[in-house]
Amino acid sequence: MRLDKFLKVSRVIKRRTVAKEICEAGKILVNDLPAKAGKELKVGDTVTVSMGSRRLKIRVAELRETVRAAEADTLYEVLEDRRVKEEEIQL
Repeated sequence: MRLDKFLKVSRVIKRRTVAKEICEAGKILVNDLPAKAGKELKVGDTVTVSMGSRRLKIRVAELRETVRAAEADTLYEVLEDRRVKEEEIQL
């Protein structure tokens, strides 16, 4: 599944176009490497999303084309969710 679609389906990012823009800005890493929106994800990949002062690191647990909102958080496991200071932002 494409990275931008996974971020939307899992509701990490609400819109696929926003996910694509964040990828193009270099603020998303897959397995610690910068990733484009079309990057194919596999179960077990780690995805790091940096938006503003928030850094979210997740592990892909399941890939599904559609999912109900209440079940969206079952698609990933949160590894890290923290606020970062401006001087720590490296992306």
